[in-house]
Amino acid sequence: MERLIKKYADKLVAQGLAEPNAPLIGGLDAELVWNRDDPSCILLEEVFAGLNIQSLLFTKPAEPYFSILNYLAGRSNDAIHPEDCETRTFLHDIPVARKLTAENIIAALKKRKSLFIAGEGIVTFGTVSPEQAFVTYSSVCFSGFVKFFLDYRTDVKAGLRDPKAEAVFAEAFTAYRDFITALPEGRPLQKGPFPDSERVIKAMIEAGKRTIDYRMVDSYFGNISYRLRDTIYISQTASSLDELAGCIDACPMDGSSCAGITASSEFTAHKEILSSTENRAILHGHPKFSVILSMICEEEACDQRDRCHIQCPEKRFVRDIPIVPGEVGTGPTGLCHTLPPA
Repeated sequence: MERLIKKYADKLVAQGLAEPNAPLIGGLDAELVWNRDDPSCILLEEVFAGLNIQSLLFTKPAEPYFSILNYLAGRSNDAIHPEDCETRTFLHDIPVARKLTAENIIAALKKRKSLFIAGEGIVTFGTVSPEQAFVTYSSVCFSGFVKFFLDYRTDVKAGLRDPKAEAVFAEAFTAYRDFITALPEGRPLQKGPFPDSERVIKAMIEAGKRTIDYRMVDSYFGNISYRLRDTIYISQTASSLDELAGCIDACPMDGSSCAGITASSEFTAHKEILSSTENRAILHGHPKFSVILSMICEEEACDQRDRCHIQCPEKRFVRDIPIVPGEVGTGPTGLCHTLPPA
């Protein structure tokens, strides 16, 4: 347990989601252990006693996430309501509390996966592993970032200029730009086509790790695949892009293996693309500004506004890049139907 909580505390810092020595993670195994000593441990032990959980994470987010979430919390009553697909699927909303108490945390986490305490930080939990708390924390930061930029654009377009929002925007945009422009060129990625499964898997592991290291995506929301002759190699469902070793399934395209059972939930969409095009590799992720751009819509009176992420009636583009709706899986509005044609 000590190894696991240290791993995810380090990942929060490495991915720019928390400052060094800020994450506080407790894990319950034979006994309750923490990654470091902190006065908040006494209060958080009450939370463990009040919930059926295995791990708990409480951390002040790194900037610009902390300022973003505080700003959004100041405009909300009891919860922040992002509208990106990741939030709709995974979080629903982000509860907000004004005071750090065990009672507030327990009440919120009985209904939701996270709580943002204004001026303090994010609290999340895991019922099986600290990884669950890490993933939820990452999603809260991501969803808050996306919502802030969308709200900011809406306000500016309407002629509204909030000095607090202007300051947060400048900090967030500058931090993102500075990180991207300062990235090292790095060793060139392996180039295909690849002759055998060993080379395919090595290349997938390398590309997945680079995607996370460069903060193109957060958490484990994404997947990667490669077609080698009549077999699709694809990351497993719920696998982290930066930890793909041992988490890649070989799925024959004729369905003669049940490996697809543990493969990514988007396996069908990948298969359709790799079957109907000359493409051999697919990388799917949720970059912040790609998501933000995809959610900008000028059709204010659209009666599908609450379902546009699943069933948008319009053909929309970012320049020449199509934006398609679709949900996870193989249902009537699944990505397997909307993505391959695009």
